[in-house]
Amino acid sequence: MGRLPFIIAACIFIIIFDIYCFRAIIAVFKKWKPTTKKIFSILYWAYSILLIIGVFAGIYLNLFLTLRAIILVAFFLTVACKMAMLPFLVLDDLRRLFIKVFRKKTIVKDQPISETDQISRSEFLVKAGLVAAAVPLTSLSWGIISGAYDYQIRKVNLILPNLPKAFDGITMAQISDIHSGSFYNKTAVKGGVELLLAEKPDFVFFTGDLVNNLTNEVRDYQDIFSKVKAPLGVYSSLGNHDYGDYYFGKESSPAKVKNLKDMVDVHKIMGYDLLMNDHRRLKVDGEEIGILGIENWGMGRFPKYGKMELAVQNTDDLPVKLLLSHDPSHWRGEVLQKYPQIDAMFSGHTHGMQFGVRLKEYQWSPVQYIYKEWAGLYQEQKQQLYVNVGYGFLGYPGRVGILPEITVFTLKRA
Repeated sequence: MGRLPFIIAACIFIIIFDIYCFRAIIAVFKKWKPTTKKIFSILYWAYSILLIIGVFAGIYLNLFLTLRAIILVAFFLTVACKMAMLPFLVLDDLRRLFIKVFRKKTIVKDQPISETDQISRSEFLVKAGLVAAAVPLTSLSWGIISGAYDYQIRKVNLILPNLPKAFDGITMAQISDIHSGSFYNKTAVKGGVELLLAEKPDFVFFTGDLVNNLTNEVRDYQDIFSKVKAPLGVYSSLGNHDYGDYYFGKESSPAKVKNLKDMVDVHKIMGYDLLMNDHRRLKVDGEEIGILGIENWGMGRFPKYGKMELAVQNTDDLPVKLLLSHDPSHWRGEVLQKYPQIDAMFSGHTHGMQFGVRLKEYQWSPVQYIYKEWAGLYQEQKQQLYVNVGYGFLGYPGRVGILPEITVFTLKRA
């Protein structure tokens, strides 16, 4: 019930928005034959209504993942295109309102207004809106076709001054934000895993958000991600989407508890060592470093399930401590202030908003106005943070400029 009022309100808004766009299009193409107008009207409203029904079905029914993905793609592209039209339609209506008010003041009372003086929609503005709608349609469609599964290997030298000699040169890979409930191409997903394995990392971190809402979303991809193996282990943590909060609500319930238990079990089945406010000692040639992992801890509206005080227990003797924590806001919100013993933290969560520019020397995304640390390596004094922009996608089923990432770190002594 938690999301239902919001979804209904969103649907009402979309219907009103649809009416607004429909009237603008019909007014501009007034020279269409009545039959053409009728066919267009039927197709326009049938598509809009089916799309809304599809959204409800995708949320509340156990649809095939591919069908759900198709509905999501269609919904996202439709809304994006109509939003691109909106400024032109509003500008045209403001123009018409201004003309109407001006004429009321200047036309003599009882003087009939000629047909040529009637206010009509500006064909130029509305048609410009239609052209503008084609821009997001083209770019976002390309992001779906080309960007969603265009996995990029990013190599990073991670300098750790206190790193034991036995770990100097060891490699570690990180993936994050799989969001298996969004996938619609198993072959492409498998290709990304093969890219990761080809790097032959010594150990692997997965930093949360295996699913969108429910644990059963991973069922079709569990066998693929089970192939992620490494000699020194695969270590994982939970993200904000892994608890079922967005489906069951924040209050506990038997179904929600079971969903979380299933999530823990899936990590075990896949061979991932899930760290929930805990740590592991990673040993090589008699020397050790610490791998710590906490449950999700985020600033603002995101849940704070993580308990750092538990994760750091009995780790004082370890010369290097690496922390898995899904949300990068945890670094500035708690780690920098209270836990100076953490050498490096590894996060995901932001996705780089799946839109922006990411070059060697420059990166930009709208998400940087929300998260100070949103992609790549950051350092403050002796502590470091790496934010992975994610393996999968959420909401918009593609990526433009900010491509899916597999990070490979080489650990080095200072």
